[in-house]
Amino acid sequence: MFHPLRVTAVERLTDDSAAVTLAVPPELRTAYAYAPGQHIALRRFSESGTEIRRTYSLCDPAAPEPATLRVGIRQVEGGEFSTYALKELVPGDTVEVLPPTGRFILRPRPGHFAAVVGGSGITPVLSIAATLLAREPEARFCLIRSDRSTASTMFLEEVTDLKDRYPARLQLVTALSREEQQTGLPSGRLDEERLASLLPALLAERGAAELDGWYLCGPLGLVEGAARALRGLGVPRARIHQEIFHTDAAPAPPPPPVPGVESATVRATLEGRAGAWAVDDGESVLETVLRNRADAPYACRGGVCGTCRVRLLAGEVHMDRNYALEPEELEAGYVLACQSHPLTPRVEVDFDA
Repeated sequence: MFHPLRVTAVERLTDDSAAVTLAVPPELRTAYAYAPGQHIALRRFSESGTEIRRTYSLCDPAAPEPATLRVGIRQVEGGEFSTYALKELVPGDTVEVLPPTGRFILRPRPGHFAAVVGGSGITPVLSIAATLLAREPEARFCLIRSDRSTASTMFLEEVTDLKDRYPARLQLVTALSREEQQTGLPSGRLDEERLASLLPALLAERGAAELDGWYLCGPLGLVEGAARALRGLGVPRARIHQEIFHTDAAPAPPPPPVPGVESATVRATLEGRAGAWAVDDGESVLETVLRNRADAPYACRGGVCGTCRVRLLAGEVHMDRNYALEPEELEAGYVLACQSHPLTPRVEVDFDA
């Protein structure tokens, strides 16, 4: 359920990004507790009444009853919400916010972990690393980040402060694609080939395959390239966790026709209440549910954020895209409602599972 939260700060991080802080009233703090790495969906309505939702990761250390929520927002060309947030949003405004969600998380425990991030992909990993190092004295973290230039680097001071606070347990490596550094890596993109040669040297004490977990976050190309590099170095798939921040992939093809299925019904359980509705031609499962339950959770509608994850209980669906669900989630029967089209006359899903 959305709740209106008051904006207490809008801090400019770079020319095209800001950190927005929202106050959480005491009666909602339990509902807005979050694990390190999770995100929240923000909502506003345009002057024409159109609903605009976007998902942004929380960047502060996790708290069981947070008094504030702080997210990093980078302006996207043509992005309605990011443009509004950076150009119009001011302290005192209110924004409607869903409780935190997401499975790109690292609950503090002893071990050696690492992350490869690009651009705004630092946002959830900043929360992950800060929470881990503060709560678990036996943990170490290697942060490998890629940005265009120093001026475009989000949370530069926060990461530097974290390194100063934990110099022996936080290894920080920065690559700039469009700017030479006086120290550190030569300029250039962190692609698969470069990471495959770089990681063994960075982790000479303990090989990449021996680390307890890898967290990849950023644009699709960087995340996919890093995942291939890690698999090539022998890292088990179960230790690679990834979250895509945006993708330039082409639109998904329409679902394949299924002979004999002229109409379908979707039955959905949401917040303990179930209903069944006929699917209009071409609709996704999410679109069918939204026509009848406006409170169905979603954000990006592009198969990226995972907010609309549901468990498929009966029937079959064709999922156009999936950049959010891990292989083990697919094996457990989870699908993205925004990308799923019924392939059988009856489909049943559970948003609460």
